[in-house]
Amino acid sequence: MQKLKAWLHAARLRTLPLSVSGVITGTALANFYQEKNLIIFILALLTTIAFQVTSNFANDYGDGVKGTDNDDRIGPKRAMQSGLLSRAALKKGILLSATISFVLVIAVIYQAFGVENLPMIFVFLGLGVLSIWAAIKYTVGESAYGYRGLGDVFVFLFFGILAVMGTMFLYTKTITWLVVMPAIAIGTLSTGVLNLNNLRDYESDKKVGKNTMIVKMGLIRGKIYHYVLLCVSFMCIIGFLIFYAAHTVQFAPLLAFIPIAVHLRKVYTIKDPKSFDPELKKLALSTFLLSVLLYISCNNFL
Repeated sequence: MQKLKAWLHAARLRTLPLSVSGVITGTALANFYQEKNLIIFILALLTTIAFQVTSNFANDYGDGVKGTDNDDRIGPKRAMQSGLLSRAALKKGILLSATISFVLVIAVIYQAFGVENLPMIFVFLGLGVLSIWAAIKYTVGESAYGYRGLGDVFVFLFFGILAVMGTMFLYTKTITWLVVMPAIAIGTLSTGVLNLNNLRDYESDKKVGKNTMIVKMGLIRGKIYHYVLLCVSFMCIIGFLIFYAAHTVQFAPLLAFIPIAVHLRKVYTIKDPKSFDPELKKLALSTFLLSVLLYISCNNFL
């Protein structure tokens, strides 16, 4: 039981709602175009959860090995840092989780394309392998991109553009220009969650040479950057709804921006980096709420 708790701690279950937001949004858009497939939905959810767990294991390992997870770090203690899991155990966990991720990628590709559409099979297989690579290389290895200020770019692409548009394509086998706006919205909100993490860890990251975007630009500009990310998300959802919504009730996704507006006000007043930590959960859950409201709206449940 103690070992199970250690692995659940390393898996960081609180990050999962954010990770599935792109899949839910992509499914919502496919449903809007009258394309539904429960098996694809379930497999896509399981795949993105597997990617996230792989990433969380790898982050725990990578930051632990590099000494980034130390007593100066403000956030919750990681599994390796607190001695719950050894370096060897986490390595095995990463390998197992990555293997499960790859199997799920094959399963969802087969469900979506069968064996007839070879070009699409190879494209999505490549994207799946790239997703696993990105999940691991964020903090692992000498060339870890999270230590070079590229984490924001990868989160935007993989949590937003690829998650939303890739999921929709699994159902519809096509992409429309309209879906770019929700994809950008989910991507910028997801990047905002990472940005909060980096704002919180600014001092400790700077000490160990983890050159995140915040370390490079500083706290004041980091806050401005945060406002821009969330405002871009809001404008993209407004634009999408103006083109798509036929009834007033279909503007319900805008309700998700009420807690986001409250969050922005809180970020403006924060002076102690520790106060950024509770805001991660608030923004992550608001992003998840947005995806659920988009799903409800696109399926005309309102």
